[in-house]
Amino acid sequence: MEGFLNGKNSLNDIELRLLGNLSGKSVLHLQCHFGHDSISLSRLGAEVVGIDLSDAAIYQAQQLAKQLHTSTEFICSDVYDLPNHLDRQFDIVFTSYGTIGWLPDLDNWAQVVSRFLKPGGKFVFVEFHPFVWMYDSAFKTIDYSYFNTGPIVETETGTYADKEAKVELKSIGWNHSLGEVIGALMKIDLDLNSFEEFNYSPYPNFNNSVEFEPGKFRIAHLGDKIPMLYALTASKKRDK
Repeated sequence: MEGFLNGKNSLNDIELRLLGNLSGKSVLHLQCHFGHDSISLSRLGAEVVGIDLSDAAIYQAQQLAKQLHTSTEFICSDVYDLPNHLDRQFDIVFTSYGTIGWLPDLDNWAQVVSRFLKPGGKFVFVEFHPFVWMYDSAFKTIDYSYFNTGPIVETETGTYADKEAKVELKSIGWNHSLGEVIGALMKIDLDLNSFEEFNYSPYPNFNNSVEFEPGKFRIAHLGDKIPMLYALTASKKRDK
């Protein structure tokens, strides 16, 4: 937080490369959490609206934006319900790192992406690879399906930010295969422009993570053998 308050950008090289020059661009940031990345987008010259389901996260984001004197706007909304809270279109729709796993319906999600993109606008998406969600928390056994076979209910102690936290959390999520993600975007006539897979995470959020290069983490006993991230860009067809 200290580095961020002093001007450090919270975005990673992967998304920065895909986002490109943001000067003067309008950006909708879906599932923005407490606003670090949204404010970082503003610092790069974009006009940004961040949305998140959590009223506590949005409150913190709004306080940060005021403290840092940025124009970043934040709205508390369920992704699916956003058309009832916002009526405009953007040059870029962006979402990243641990977002769609909380959403049961990707067709509806893709419709929201398209609804808020200008014709010719770009969707930028970076997400943890569905392959990593097949493992148990220690990455020892395959416990879950690669495909979306329904809700996954788990109870764990600690959090991804502090694995030693004395907190017990019940979570409900869904694993979405690459075919499901890309298929949902193709159904709404978005053109896939780029797709990449990566064998590391920019965060030590998984158990047994080791930093093999600055800002790059892998599962110690799996090394570079598994995909951990993917990134894609897609564009909305221009009006005929």
